Amino acid sequence: MSAQHMPGAASGSVRRLVVLRHGRTAWNAEGRAQGHSDVELDAAGHAEAAAAAPWVARYRPVALWSSDLARARQTAAYVGKESGLDPVHDERLREFALGERTGLTNEEFAARFPEQAAALRDGRWDPLPGMETSEQLAARVSAALVDLAASIEPGETAVAVAHGGAIKVGVSALLGWSAETAQALRHPVNCGWALLEHETVDSGARWRLAAWNLSAPDPDFTSAGGVR
Repeated sequence: MSAQHMPGAASGSVRRLVVLRHGRTAWNAEGRAQGHSDVELDAAGHAEAAAAAPWVARYRPVALWSSDLARARQTAAYVGKESGLDPVHDERLREFALGERTGLTNEEFAARFPEQAAALRDGRWDPLPGMETSEQLAARVSAALVDLAASIEPGETAVAVAHGGAIKVGVSALLGWSAETAQALRHPVNCGWALLEHETVDSGARWRLAAWNLSAPDPDFTSAGGVR
């Protein structure tokens, strides 16, 4: 982690959001699409959340919001324990509603819905019955993040615990990026986080992406190393 992204207080004119993905679930490990399914963390997910929470707490957050789904709530509980905050649960921070794709692996999805699977491989979203569109997801997640930022003062930091697709699409919407530009972002890892800054300048308010896909250091030094 570079010096400018080290945890600590935000600068005086900036509101800062740490947007954290939940820890791993058994469905993550199996490659199953979760959507709004209320899947809990597995043992690895609990370990990931416990490792990430002290790092997130070092940003000195004053507010903690979370998706109301179990995997996010459980992850937020670790952050709350380290930061002394009680999580506020907000269903707008949920993952994509995936409709008939829910519970399917990529292979099962391709076998049952080949046209939609081909569109997704091409970077296009062709919703199945019960699925949200990317635009619907972007609208609700970005609205929650805007409200969270508005709930704190300049110089303060808040944490939102959400889901991989929700974070990628919601953050891109806040930044005003097109769907094509958003595809350049790597999907957040479990318990990886983004760092967003909101600042009011002479030309108006603006959002900036200060860091993406940060994660707690690997205690066994088996990965590339350090916070990334």
